[in-house]
Amino acid sequence: MIEDPFLRKLERAVQLSEDERYALQSLTFNRRTLPARHDIATGDVTDRVYLVMSGFACRYKTLPSGNRRIVSFVLPGDLCYMHDAGAFGRDLRVGALTPCSVVDLSRSKLVELIGLHPGISRAIWWVTLRELSRAREWIVNDTRPADRRLAHLLCELLVCLQVIQQADEHGFEFPVTQVDVADALGISHVHINRVLQSLRSSGLVAWSSQHVTIPDVDGLRAYAEFDPAYLCFEGFGP
Repeated sequence: MIEDPFLRKLERAVQLSEDERYALQSLTFNRRTLPARHDIATGDVTDRVYLVMSGFACRYKTLPSGNRRIVSFVLPGDLCYMHDAGAFGRDLRVGALTPCSVVDLSRSKLVELIGLHPGISRAIWWVTLRELSRAREWIVNDTRPADRRLAHLLCELLVCLQVIQQADEHGFEFPVTQVDVADALGISHVHINRVLQSLRSSGLVAWSSQHVTIPDVDGLRAYAEFDPAYLCFEGFGP
Protein backbone atom coordinates (compact mmCIF):
# COMPACT_ATOMS: atom_id res chain seq x y z
CA MET A 1 0.00 0.00 0.00
CA ILE A 2 1.40 3.41 -0.98
CA GLU A 3 0.89 5.86 1.90
CA ASP A 4 2.40 8.90 0.20
CA PRO A 5 -0.40 10.80 -1.64
CA PHE A 6 2.10 12.07 -4.22
CA LEU A 7 3.30 8.58 -5.12
CA ARG A 8 -0.23 7.24 -4.99
CA LYS A 9 -1.26 9.70 -7.71
CA LEU A 10 1.82 9.12 -9.86
CA GLU A 11 1.26 5.36 -9.69
CA ARG A 12 -2.08 5.89 -11.45
CA ALA A 13 -0.08 6.75 -14.56
CA VAL A 14 3.16 4.81 -14.27
CA GLN A 15 4.42 1.79 -12.39
CA LEU A 16 7.44 3.30 -10.67
CA SER A 17 10.43 1.15 -9.78
CA GLU A 18 11.60 0.87 -6.19
CA ASP A 19 14.57 3.10 -7.02
CA GLU A 20 12.24 5.72 -8.50
CA ARG A 21 9.94 5.65 -5.47
CA TYR A 22 12.91 6.01 -3.15
CA ALA A 23 14.32 8.89 -5.20
CA LEU A 24 11.02 10.78 -5.04
CA GLN A 25 10.49 10.09 -1.36
CA SER A 26 13.98 11.38 -0.60
CA LEU A 27 12.76 14.81 -1.73
CA THR A 28 9.80 14.92 0.65
CA PHE A 29 11.37 14.49 4.08
CA ASN A 30 11.56 18.16 5.03
CA ARG A 31 8.03 19.48 5.47
CA ARG A 32 6.65 22.70 6.83
CA THR A 33 3.22 23.23 8.32
CA LEU A 34 1.26 26.31 7.33
CA PRO A 35 -1.86 27.67 9.03
CA ALA A 36 -5.09 28.28 7.16
CA ARG A 37 -5.29 31.55 5.20
CA HIS A 38 -1.54 31.63 4.66
CA ASP A 39 0.09 31.80 1.23
CA ILE A 40 2.15 28.77 0.28
CA ALA A 41 3.62 30.60 -2.71
CA THR A 42 3.16 34.19 -3.86
CA GLY A 43 4.35 33.92 -7.45
CA ASP A 44 7.95 34.97 -6.87
CA VAL A 45 10.38 33.25 -9.23
CA THR A 46 12.47 30.77 -7.29
CA ASP A 47 14.03 27.34 -7.72
CA ARG A 48 11.14 25.83 -5.78
CA VAL A 49 8.28 23.53 -6.66
CA TYR A 50 5.66 23.18 -3.95
CA LEU A 51 4.12 19.82 -3.05
CA VAL A 52 1.09 19.76 -0.79
CA MET A 53 1.09 16.64 1.38
CA SER A 54 -1.97 17.29 3.56
CA GLY A 55 -4.79 19.79 3.82
CA PHE A 56 -6.75 21.81 1.26
CA ALA A 57 -5.16 24.66 -0.70
CA CYS A 58 -6.03 26.59 -3.84
CA ARG A 59 -4.59 28.45 -6.78
CA TYR A 60 -6.10 31.92 -6.89
CA LYS A 61 -5.84 35.42 -8.24
CA THR A 62 -6.91 38.67 -6.62
CA LEU A 63 -8.77 40.88 -9.10
CA PRO A 64 -8.38 44.69 -9.27
CA SER A 65 -11.73 44.94 -7.48
CA GLY A 66 -10.23 43.08 -4.54
CA ASN A 67 -12.32 39.97 -5.18
CA ARG A 68 -10.59 36.60 -5.14
CA ARG A 69 -11.10 34.01 -7.86
CA ILE A 70 -10.05 30.46 -7.09
CA VAL A 71 -9.12 28.69 -10.32
CA SER A 72 -8.47 25.24 -8.84
CA PHE A 73 -8.26 23.40 -5.57
CA VAL A 74 -4.91 21.91 -4.56
CA LEU A 75 -5.21 18.56 -2.81
CA PRO A 76 -2.69 16.29 -1.09
CA GLY A 77 -0.22 14.95 -3.64
CA ASP A 78 -0.54 17.97 -5.97
CA LEU A 79 2.47 19.89 -7.29
CA CYS A 80 2.43 23.66 -7.74
CA TYR A 81 4.66 25.60 -10.14
CA MET A 82 6.19 22.52 -11.72
CA HIS A 83 5.91 23.89 -15.24
CA ASP A 84 5.95 27.65 -14.88
CA ALA A 85 7.50 29.89 -17.50
CA GLY A 86 9.47 32.25 -15.33
CA ALA A 87 7.85 35.50 -14.23
CA PHE A 88 5.00 35.07 -16.71
CA GLY A 89 4.02 31.65 -15.40
CA ARG A 90 3.51 32.67 -11.79
CA ASP A 91 0.61 35.10 -11.97
CA LEU A 92 -1.36 32.87 -9.57
CA ARG A 93 -0.83 32.59 -5.85
CA VAL A 94 -1.18 29.35 -3.94
CA GLY A 95 -2.90 29.67 -0.59
CA ALA A 96 -3.74 27.28 2.24
CA LEU A 97 -7.48 27.07 2.89
CA THR A 98 -6.91 24.77 5.87
CA PRO A 99 -3.73 23.91 7.79
CA CYS A 100 -1.42 22.31 5.23
CA SER A 101 1.76 20.29 5.24
CA VAL A 102 3.97 21.41 2.35
CA VAL A 103 7.29 20.30 0.89
CA ASP A 104 9.45 22.85 -0.90
CA LEU A 105 11.11 20.79 -3.60
CA SER A 106 14.27 21.81 -5.40
CA ARG A 107 13.32 22.27 -9.05
CA SER A 108 16.85 21.50 -10.21
CA LYS A 109 16.90 18.28 -8.17
CA LEU A 110 13.51 17.20 -9.51
CA VAL A 111 14.61 17.95 -13.07
CA GLU A 112 17.71 15.87 -12.42
CA LEU A 113 15.56 12.91 -11.33
CA ILE A 114 13.39 13.33 -14.43
CA GLY A 115 16.51 13.01 -16.56
CA LEU A 116 17.77 9.96 -14.69
CA HIS A 117 14.56 7.97 -14.34
CA PRO A 118 12.21 7.29 -17.29
CA GLY A 119 9.36 6.35 -14.94
CA ILE A 120 9.58 9.68 -13.11
CA SER A 121 9.83 11.51 -16.44
CA ARG A 122 6.68 9.81 -17.71
CA ALA A 123 4.84 10.43 -14.42
CA ILE A 124 5.63 14.16 -14.35
CA TRP A 125 4.57 14.44 -17.99
CA TRP A 126 1.27 12.86 -16.94
CA VAL A 127 0.94 15.47 -14.18
CA THR A 128 1.29 18.20 -16.81
CA LEU A 129 -1.30 16.70 -19.15
CA ARG A 130 -3.68 16.09 -16.27
CA GLU A 131 -3.51 19.67 -15.01
CA LEU A 132 -4.15 21.01 -18.51
CA SER A 133 -7.14 18.71 -18.91
CA ARG A 134 -8.51 19.72 -15.53
CA ALA A 135 -8.07 23.43 -16.30
CA ARG A 136 -10.05 23.03 -19.52
CA GLU A 137 -12.87 21.33 -17.67
CA TRP A 138 -13.05 24.15 -15.13
CA ILE A 139 -13.49 26.59 -18.02
CA VAL A 140 -16.31 24.47 -19.44
CA ASN A 141 -17.88 24.13 -16.00
CA ASP A 142 -18.13 27.93 -15.76
CA THR A 143 -20.77 27.81 -18.51
CA ARG A 144 -23.13 25.65 -16.42
CA PRO A 145 -25.77 27.00 -14.04
CA ALA A 146 -24.41 27.54 -10.54
CA ASP A 147 -26.12 24.50 -8.99
CA ARG A 148 -24.73 22.16 -11.64
CA ARG A 149 -21.36 23.88 -11.34
CA LEU A 150 -21.28 23.07 -7.63
CA ALA A 151 -22.45 19.52 -8.28
CA HIS A 152 -19.62 19.07 -10.80
CA LEU A 153 -17.04 20.42 -8.36
CA LEU A 154 -18.17 18.04 -5.62
CA CYS A 155 -18.04 15.10 -8.04
CA GLU A 156 -14.47 16.06 -8.97
CA LEU A 157 -13.41 16.33 -5.34
CA LEU A 158 -14.95 12.96 -4.53
CA VAL A 159 -12.99 11.19 -7.28
CA CYS A 160 -9.72 12.98 -6.53
CA LEU A 161 -9.94 12.29 -2.80
CA GLN A 162 -10.89 8.66 -3.38
CA VAL A 163 -7.67 8.18 -5.35
CA ILE A 164 -5.61 9.18 -2.31
CA GLN A 165 -7.94 7.28 0.04
CA GLN A 166 -9.31 10.40 1.72
CA ALA A 167 -12.91 9.80 0.68
CA ASP A 168 -15.26 6.87 0.94
CA GLU A 169 -17.91 5.79 -1.56
CA HIS A 170 -20.35 8.56 -0.66
CA GLY A 171 -18.47 11.45 0.89
CA PHE A 172 -15.40 13.18 2.26
CA GLU A 173 -14.20 15.62 4.89
CA PHE A 174 -14.34 19.13 3.47
CA PRO A 175 -13.17 21.70 6.05
CA VAL A 176 -13.33 24.71 3.76
CA THR A 177 -15.81 27.56 3.96
CA GLN A 178 -18.76 28.32 1.72
CA VAL A 179 -16.96 31.56 0.86
CA ASP A 180 -14.06 29.51 -0.56
CA VAL A 181 -16.46 27.46 -2.67
CA ALA A 182 -18.22 30.59 -3.89
CA ASP A 183 -14.88 32.03 -5.02
CA ALA A 184 -14.18 28.77 -6.88
CA LEU A 185 -17.54 28.91 -8.64
CA GLY A 186 -17.41 32.62 -9.43
CA ILE A 187 -20.63 33.42 -7.59
CA SER A 188 -21.48 35.70 -4.68
CA HIS A 189 -21.14 34.62 -1.09
CA VAL A 190 -24.90 35.01 -0.70
CA HIS A 191 -25.70 32.95 -3.79
CA ILE A 192 -23.66 29.94 -2.65
CA ASN A 193 -26.03 29.31 0.24
CA ARG A 194 -29.05 29.26 -2.08
CA VAL A 195 -27.24 26.94 -4.51
CA LEU A 196 -26.32 24.53 -1.73
CA GLN A 197 -29.87 24.58 -0.39
CA SER A 198 -31.14 23.66 -3.86
CA LEU A 199 -28.91 20.58 -4.04
CA ARG A 200 -29.75 19.67 -0.47
CA SER A 201 -33.50 19.92 -1.03
CA SER A 202 -33.16 17.69 -4.11
CA GLY A 203 -31.53 15.01 -1.95
CA LEU A 204 -28.31 15.16 -3.97
CA VAL A 205 -25.91 16.60 -1.38
CA ALA A 206 -25.67 16.99 2.38
CA TRP A 207 -22.94 19.28 3.71
CA SER A 208 -22.67 19.67 7.46
CA SER A 209 -19.99 19.64 10.17
CA GLN A 210 -17.27 19.98 7.52
CA HIS A 211 -18.34 16.75 5.83
CA VAL A 212 -19.90 16.34 2.39
CA THR A 213 -22.22 13.38 1.87
CA ILE A 214 -23.46 12.40 -1.59
CA PRO A 215 -26.33 9.92 -1.11
CA ASP A 216 -26.77 9.25 -4.83
CA VAL A 217 -23.40 9.54 -6.57
CA ASP A 218 -24.72 8.44 -9.96
CA GLY A 219 -27.59 10.91 -9.67
CA LEU A 220 -25.26 13.79 -8.85
CA ARG A 221 -22.93 12.85 -11.70
CA ALA A 222 -25.83 12.82 -14.16
CA TYR A 223 -27.12 16.15 -12.85
CA ALA A 224 -23.64 17.71 -13.12
CA GLU A 225 -22.88 16.20 -16.55
CA PHE A 226 -19.75 14.82 -14.89
CA ASP A 227 -17.45 12.45 -16.75
CA PRO A 228 -14.29 11.68 -14.73
CA ALA A 229 -12.24 10.87 -17.85
CA TYR A 230 -10.77 14.40 -17.89
CA LEU A 231 -9.06 13.69 -14.55
CA CYS A 232 -6.83 11.15 -16.36
CA PHE A 233 -6.65 8.73 -13.46
CA GLU A 234 -6.56 5.84 -15.90
CA GLY A 235 -3.06 6.98 -16.84
CA PHE A 236 -1.78 6.89 -20.40
CA GLY A 237 -3.67 3.77 -21.37
CA PRO A 238 -2.00 0.71 -22.94
